Amino acid sequence: MLTHLNINNFAIVNQLDLALQAGMSVITGETGAGKSIAMDALGLCLGERVESSMIRHGQERGEIRATFQLSNNSPALTWLQQHELEDMDTPKCCTLRRVIRNDGRSKAFINNCPVPAAQLRELGALLIQINGQHSSQRLLKSEEQLLLLDQFCHNQASLQQMAQAYQHWKQAKQQLKQFQQQLAENEAKKQLLQYQVEELNEFNLQPDEYLQLEQQQRCLANAEQITQLSQSIGMLLSDNETVNIEAMLNKAERYCEELSQLNGQYHNLASLLQEALIQVQEASSELQTLTSEIEQDPYLLAEVEQRLGTALQLAKKHHISPEQLHRHHAELKQQLANLTDISAEEQQLQQQLESAVSELTQISQTLHQSRLQGAQKLSEQITALIKQLAMENAEFEVVVKHNPDSISVLGADEIVFMLRSNLGQLSQPLAKIASGGELSRIALAIQVLTADKLATPTLVFDEVDVGISGATATVVGKLMRQLAQKCQILCVTHLPQVAAYGHQHFSVQKSTQDGTTITEMAALDNKERVYALSRLLSGSEVTTTTLANAKELLKLAS
Repeated sequence: MLTHLNINNFAIVNQLDLALQAGMSVITGETGAGKSIAMDALGLCLGERVESSMIRHGQERGEIRATFQLSNNSPALTWLQQHELEDMDTPKCCTLRRVIRNDGRSKAFINNCPVPAAQLRELGALLIQINGQHSSQRLLKSEEQLLLLDQFCHNQASLQQMAQAYQHWKQAKQQLKQFQQQLAENEAKKQLLQYQVEELNEFNLQPDEYLQLEQQQRCLANAEQITQLSQSIGMLLSDNETVNIEAMLNKAERYCEELSQLNGQYHNLASLLQEALIQVQEASSELQTLTSEIEQDPYLLAEVEQRLGTALQLAKKHHISPEQLHRHHAELKQQLANLTDISAEEQQLQQQLESAVSELTQISQTLHQSRLQGAQKLSEQITALIKQLAMENAEFEVVVKHNPDSISVLGADEIVFMLRSNLGQLSQPLAKIASGGELSRIALAIQVLTADKLATPTLVFDEVDVGISGATATVVGKLMRQLAQKCQILCVTHLPQVAAYGHQHFSVQKSTQDGTTITEMAALDNKERVYALSRLLSGSEVTTTTLANAKELLKLAS
């Protein structure tokens, strides 16, 4: 609960120090005195947006500090431990601090550790719930209605199971979708590979065939020139009847034989000439063989050039060189063989998805049954309470509509708060029929009925009793005091019937000092409290009668 609130240089507050207790604390004062300033400052300390106009005029900075006492099982204590922000010296104590500057900037602290304002809001939601004059408008939102019903039904465990099952279902659905995409991609790739392999199978290029085709094409394309050159070489080597290399070597060899007989030094020369003659004769024989194999076949040339052209086209299609085509063909065949049939896995994933849907449906049905039972109880109890709040002919109903086709992380239910304000009318959704005063009373009734189910230990009511008076105000006061048995209540009110039920009473007064407006707030003792209630009853003039009425109010409330 909130134990201490310190405000410095905020709005028209110079310095304010409040010590708060358990139970119900009420804040009263004249209209415009600044009763809600403390609540505004508290909201700022809980992470609300900063404006430079919030700082007291003439000051450079303002500061708000709120201290809380935490229970052992407090969600706020768990949050502090998880974020390593607890006060090690006093772990059950938590201090939030906000420093604001006149340039619009601010700093936030949790237990003197600097934090982003977002963390103040996150922690603050676990410590305090502030209900202003327009907070009851939240009741018109379907998500808020569902939240309140689940709190009343203690559905937190089922909602956690639902969230896990919903996540499981989403994952199973995503896995199946990704697999089906992979399956489609796999099939498309398989068809492409089959086409490519069949095309290359039909072409059936052999290892090194392309190089051989290039060689063959050169030979066929230049057959006439090759023949002429071969014949010219043959004439030089041996075919010329008058002068040829073979004949000349023969003649030279005979001369060397004669010389070697005359002079032995020429014997080696004769051997060299004999070897040269043999080489020439072999070259001549090889030339004759090659010449005889020369083909001049235009049809064969056309076939070779066509196959070369096809090889070039296929190589270009596969973005490789023609020499790599045979190896690429083998690689494609291996890739096609590796593409195994994975369609059997789809059935397994489909079964997992069906199992997740079944689990989701079962939990949503459990939630639905719990909400149906809780809706009936909540409808009866709220109706009973609002009848005490000057809505004698009203009937409140919580309608639960189940729609399995619109399942979400919160289940498959749509919640609608319905109201029949007067006899003879039909029930309609709150958003269509409820007035502001009726909404405030219904909101208060719901707070009373769900207080023991809320995680926040402190509830703030900032003039939520506007539009209520007389006997109804007395009932509101009783309900708030009843609520204060379950959590700490801070109530800003202008009604003496409500203020009388507070365990602790603060009075707000506005004054002027040295031309500057100052707001002060002080805790009242019993005597001062009687006087404050008398002022609320009568206005500015306090009489013996109003003092007696004030005492009577306190006596009845106690």
